[in-house]
Amino acid sequence: MASSINTNIAAMTALQSLNATNKELITVQNRVSTGMRVNDASDNAAYWSIATTMRSDRQALSTVSDALGLGAATVEVAIQGTEGAIKIASDIKAKLVAARTPGVDRAKIQSEISELQSSLQSVVDTGTFSGQNWLTADSQNDEMSRTLVSAFSRDSTGAISIGTISVDISDTLLIDSTAAATDKTGILDTQDTTTNGAVDYTILNFDISALTDDVDDLADLEQILATVDTAITNMTDAATTLGAIKTRVDVQKDFAKNLMDAIDVGVGQLVDADMNEESTRLQALQVRQQLGVQALGIANQSAQMILRLFQ
Repeated sequence: MASSINTNIAAMTALQSLNATNKELITVQNRVSTGMRVNDASDNAAYWSIATTMRSDRQALSTVSDALGLGAATVEVAIQGTEGAIKIASDIKAKLVAARTPGVDRAKIQSEISELQSSLQSVVDTGTFSGQNWLTADSQNDEMSRTLVSAFSRDSTGAISIGTISVDISDTLLIDSTAAATDKTGILDTQDTTTNGAVDYTILNFDISALTDDVDDLADLEQILATVDTAITNMTDAATTLGAIKTRVDVQKDFAKNLMDAIDVGVGQLVDADMNEESTRLQALQVRQQLGVQALGIANQSAQMILRLFQ
C-alpha cells in the first residue's frame, strides 16, 4: 500500500473502528446502568410501545386492586355489624324466653331488653366504612344497589372495559331509615301487630312490661318471640350473602395481583436487559476500545516514519 502524507488510510480505518466500538460501549453502559434493553422509543419502537401500554394497564389494575381492597373492607364491616346484631338479637330472644315464665317481673326484663334494643341501633349506625353503610338506608329514596369496581381488561382491538360487582343491599338491610313506619323494610324495623293486643311493634321498639299471664298476653309475647327468631334467621342469611360477596371480592383481588405480576414479567421480557450478557459484552468492548486506541496510535505514527526517508 502506498504511503501518503495527505491521507492516512490506516488511521482512518482505525478511527472508524474505534468510533463504532465507543458507540456500542455507550449502548451497553446505558443498559448496565438502567437495567433496561429498551429504555425509550429509539431503542426499539415496537417493544417500547407495547411495554408502555402494558405499564399503563398495570397501573390501572393497581387502582382496581385498591378499589377491591376498599370494597372488601366495606363488606367486612357490614359482616361484623350483622354478626353483632345477631348476637344482640339472640340476647333479646333469651330475655323473651325468660319473660314467658309465669309470675316473672317483665318490667325488669323490659329494662334489659330496652338497652339491647339501643345496642342494636348503635351497631347498625356504626357499621360504616369510607362513608358507606350497607346495613341501613332509605328504601324509598336511596339507591339500593352498591357497585364495586372489580376488573380492568383490554380486548384484541385495544378497547378497554371495567368490570363491576353489583350488590343489592335490600337483602342485607337491617334498618330502613325511611320516614313512614309502615314503609320500613329492614329486618329489624319491619312493623308487625300483635294478634290479641293489636299493638304495632318492631324488634327495635316493643314493650312487654305491661303484659300479664293472661292467655292472650302470653300469645302476644310468643308472637314477638317468633318475630325476633325470624329476624335472627334473616340476619344469618344476610351475613351469608355478605360472606359470599366478600369471598368473590377477595378472589378478584388475588386475580388482579397475579395479573399485575404477570404484566411485570411480560414487560421485563420485552425491555429488561440480560445483565450477565451485558456485563460480558461490556468487558469485551472495553478491551476492544483499548486495542482500538493503540491501533489508532500506531497508524498515526506511520506518517512520522516517512520523515526518516528525508534524513
